[in-house]
Amino acid sequence: MRARATLLFWQVLVFVLFLAGWHFGTATGVLDPFFFSRPLDVLERTWRDFASGVIWRHLWITLVETILAFVLGSIGGVLAGFWLARRELLSAIFQPYLKAINAMPRVVLAPIFALWFGLGIWSKVALGVTLVFFIVFFAVYQGVREVNPVLVANARMLGMNERQMLRHLYMPAALSWMFASLHAAVGFALVGAVVGEYLGSAAGLGYRIQQAEGSFDVTGVFSGMLVLAVFVLVIDALVSFVERRLLVWRPQAAVTGIEA
Repeated sequence: MRARATLLFWQVLVFVLFLAGWHFGTATGVLDPFFFSRPLDVLERTWRDFASGVIWRHLWITLVETILAFVLGSIGGVLAGFWLARRELLSAIFQPYLKAINAMPRVVLAPIFALWFGLGIWSKVALGVTLVFFIVFFAVYQGVREVNPVLVANARMLGMNERQMLRHLYMPAALSWMFASLHAAVGFALVGAVVGEYLGSAAGLGYRIQQAEGSFDVTGVFSGMLVLAVFVLVIDALVSFVERRLLVWRPQAAVTGIEA
């Protein structure tokens, strides 16, 4: 508890120092308030948006898009990762295609998804899924492939069938890799939703940021970015909560450090 409290103190201190430096820069003229706004103005705008209720509808739409992209992309990545990792021939056949698709800039897919699914939430969900899927897939795939061959051979000697090996051998080995990827996937699911909203939408946080940018409202842009940052931290905290419950068998030393 003491280590966690100390870590929280330093994290808050870094944020306070950042705001203080930002405020000092704008107050002394080092930073032009027209281009950088002021931290107090950003906090005031954010508070006013929540107090008036104008942001709740946009936040809800982005939340739904992010959760759908995160859940669908994660499930698809986990299933495909386990499936291909256990099939050498199929893995070798599809590997170059998966790498080629993963290397493709996702932003070029946004207009295509808008044509296919319209300007509703599903075009944003589809874009988010393409980002989340490959992060989770490659992590799970590598986690399964990293299982010690000696353990696999011993398990077969003991008479384990494929289902038992999946449950008692491959899944525990891949869980750490999977949750490490899920932490990154949270941010990418939100990126997919916001980028899709930014390029074509009538609601959502990305839409609000695009509207503020179009009217040179720097305070509105930074306010939207602040809401997005808090949004990601809350979802990531939920992922960490689930991770701690599912990985209770993991040695304590493995969860110290950044997460201490």
